[in-house]
Amino acid sequence: MGLISPRLPDLDYDEWDRKPLMERIKPMAQDWAEGGFGTPDAVLFLYVLKLALYAVGAAAVAALTPGIGGLGDVGDWWTEPIFFQKVVIFTLLFEVLGLGCGFGPLTLRFLPPVGAPLHWLRPGTIRLPPWPDQVPLTAGTTRSMTDVALYLAVVLSALWLLFSPGQGPGVGTIEPLRFLPLFVFLGLIGLRDKTIFLAARTEVYGTLALMFFFSGADLIVGLKLIVVLIWWGAAFSKLNQHFPHVVAVMMSNSPVLRAKAIKRRFHRDFPDDLRPGKLSERLAHGGTVIEFGVPLVLLLSNGGWLTTVAAIVMIAFHLQILTSLPMGVPLEWNVFMIFAIGFLFVENADVAVSDMSHPVLVLALVLAAGAVVVTGNFYPKQFSFLPSMRYYAGNWATSLWCLTPEAIAKIDGSVVKVAQLPSAQLERLYDADMAKALSHKVYAFRSMHTHGRALFGLVPRACDEAPDTVSSRYAIHDGEFVAGISLGWNFGEGHLHNEQLLAALQERCGFESGEVRVVMLESQRFFDPRQEYRIVDGAVGEIERGVVKVADMLERQPWAGEIPTYDVVVTPASSTPAPRRQPG
Repeated sequence: MGLISPRLPDLDYDEWDRKPLMERIKPMAQDWAEGGFGTPDAVLFLYVLKLALYAVGAAAVAALTPGIGGLGDVGDWWTEPIFFQKVVIFTLLFEVLGLGCGFGPLTLRFLPPVGAPLHWLRPGTIRLPPWPDQVPLTAGTTRSMTDVALYLAVVLSALWLLFSPGQGPGVGTIEPLRFLPLFVFLGLIGLRDKTIFLAARTEVYGTLALMFFFSGADLIVGLKLIVVLIWWGAAFSKLNQHFPHVVAVMMSNSPVLRAKAIKRRFHRDFPDDLRPGKLSERLAHGGTVIEFGVPLVLLLSNGGWLTTVAAIVMIAFHLQILTSLPMGVPLEWNVFMIFAIGFLFVENADVAVSDMSHPVLVLALVLAAGAVVVTGNFYPKQFSFLPSMRYYAGNWATSLWCLTPEAIAKIDGSVVKVAQLPSAQLERLYDADMAKALSHKVYAFRSMHTHGRALFGLVPRACDEAPDTVSSRYAIHDGEFVAGISLGWNFGEGHLHNEQLLAALQERCGFESGEVRVVMLESQRFFDPRQEYRIVDGAVGEIERGVVKVADMLERQPWAGEIPTYDVVVTPASSTPAPRRQPG
């Protein structure tokens, strides 16, 4: 691995390039299994530097609070409740500025490495309202000066809180009414553009900030309950058969774990069988048990050795996630959770649930947030995976976009945005051959998850071609990255690159029938052994829907190709033939 050059498998790339798509994915998946993405050292350093700037930045801003003390005295005042308040708001601001999740090269964002503010401050870019037909004044998909002003208002509201003084005994806490502008503007911009609302990680930091309307024991216990809910929500969503695949892929990508022999053990029989091995399954099930059980110990213990042991276990839990460098890079969230463990459950271990003065109000807020988690897992089509807390569950809505050269040219020429598709960015950084190889490394990442088996298995149906010729006229792009350039942000939310985004692009680009074909796979509902899929044409609309069985995905290799489908409904308009690329 070089300083700026990614590590790729040792292949005859001329011969590799002549093979069918799934045969090209196979050596990349095998390489991922023992070496991950092959991230250059300079990129690793960039993310370490960003984490350091995040931590120092939060402390430096808090040090400006009147009466709290200087930055050099942080060891004396890190236990002040106002510091926790400001870390929450600082992290929300960090995220909504595009510096947290979805930042940089590990989300295939190179030139520029950040998109969010550059996109959201630019009128004419695409926005996606969540309920355009139900909420007045939110219809349309074009960003206006009103949207720019609302985004700026969110940023300024957060800054106002960060530079607010404390109120009350000692350093005090932030006056609760000062949080109202942030909530109002987050709500308004969320109704106009769900992307920004999700990018702020409102389900974490916004929910925590609701507790800032309380004081004393109500404040501390309410924060504890929300953090426990985050752990339990994530654990609840991992009660599926997908999660061991996530563990295998994530551990293979760990830059800390260098030994290839160990990484191979995360798979059943490397290199021929890349389904999760026993080690991955044990880590997945053990991690879920820890995430359910240890937070309960932290909540109910009141200090002493039991609290200390539980805190160490959960800190190690988050350090393991952090050092595995998960794609999407939710690194700051893990650092924040480690800080929350120290502040809430160690420093304030003696503040018990029974100490609350207004338990009904606090519990009502916690139960409402918990209801969203549960409902989102039973009805995933109606809920984002973020408030449903399916963060690492492997059970996400996903899509693959099959684009002809004509479609890509229309997107580049007709859509207001700040970046090209990742493949074009890679060509500017390296060359066309390297760009193609790295794109297939991304295919390998997707195909090693259960949903990837289904997506790539459905691509031949979407493109009306035999599996061995499926990429002869289409370039395949992960929906994550189409959303990333079109919306300014991407972080695993498949509902940001479904029919709504396709319709917005169609409105601008006027695709011909067959120029864009998208395979969309919905998350698995609890207790349903199937997942719904849709195949949509940019011009014609939906041309096929059906279901795939999770059991079929679990038994397949990443390079298996076509997958059985059930309950298929073909729309008559799908008889319109897709245009063929002209020879020469």
